[in-house]
Amino acid sequence: MTAVAEARDLVAAEIPLPRAVPPVIGMGAFLKNTVTLVDGRRALVSRDVGHTDTPAAVAAMEETARRLIDLAGVRPVAVAHDLHPDFPSTRFAAVLADEVGAEAVPVQHHHAHVAAVALEHGHDGPLLGLALDGFGLGPGNQAWGGECLYVDGARFQRLGHLAPLLQPGGDVAAREPWRMGAAALHALGRGGETAARWPGQPAAARLARMMDRGVNCPETSSGGRLFDAACGLLNVHPVAEFEGQAPMALEKLATAPEVLADGWHIGADGVLDLRPLLSALADCADAARGANLFHGTLAAALAEWVGRAMERAPAPASTIGFCGGCFYNNVLSADLQARLEGKGLTVLRSGRLGPGDPAVSLGQAWVAAQR
Repeated sequence: MTAVAEARDLVAAEIPLPRAVPPVIGMGAFLKNTVTLVDGRRALVSRDVGHTDTPAAVAAMEETARRLIDLAGVRPVAVAHDLHPDFPSTRFAAVLADEVGAEAVPVQHHHAHVAAVALEHGHDGPLLGLALDGFGLGPGNQAWGGECLYVDGARFQRLGHLAPLLQPGGDVAAREPWRMGAAALHALGRGGETAARWPGQPAAARLARMMDRGVNCPETSSGGRLFDAACGLLNVHPVAEFEGQAPMALEKLATAPEVLADGWHIGADGVLDLRPLLSALADCADAARGANLFHGTLAAALAEWVGRAMERAPAPASTIGFCGGCFYNNVLSADLQARLEGKGLTVLRSGRLGPGDPAVSLGQAWVAAQR
């Protein structure tokens, strides 16, 4: 294979960098994994090798990293990876760093997301970032996913997050939105309604007891799980057949978003609490109206939350990046963008790499290169 053919086969995107950096490779996320090598004034982003939950995908990720290094003809000075110690990309980062004599550098998942969208726009300075997705490990081993961050190169500060919900059953809740609906009822003090509300789910009665006792119910600030909670309460695909099925169906139902008055609270600690909205959805018998209430209220709440976060930022920032899989939702993205631009902010939305996890490796490499 010629060098040109090799590059075409391996590289999905070449992105210019705003300034020269030393060679660093980013090993990407667990889902929709890509690998990125930055060097000088360019970033080479590999094709998506898929979810790294199979031996074949892990082998493809490892081969991709080595091929990228060979293609660029450089020796990385750092190998960036996720904070999660059990991700195959994290484990391989340690192996690769040892092979090439580089430093293994952990980069928080949502920090990487924000850095990636900034880089796609050539933004080289402080910015705010809204990261809404399913999961990213926080520095204290928390399950993050609904984050408002201040990002300045290799540093970030968490300015706020969504109020946590329980995730009953752990990861299975991401595939069964009725469980997150039950978590919302629990947060509202209405957990006793769980069994009657989902009579077709054999685990419903047991789930309520699990949440009361805190058994196998980790907390999460995930925006993705908030969407699932809305879907569960509105009975929109209470059990999903594939990833994102329920939230995508909820988006299609939202034809005229509306804002629920007093549908949220923002604490002095920067926590955005949407329990008033969830309470309204729990009592809404019309899924289409519920979808409109959810999208409109969430956009309005996020806009106010960002305004409050700007006051908490360590330095002025008038640019904000949207990132994470929830921003595939165009109803939410467009409404929120209009609200923030109306406040005078510059909004950065993802480009070729999309808002999801394929962009993470780019952000990892860029953050690590600035240390």
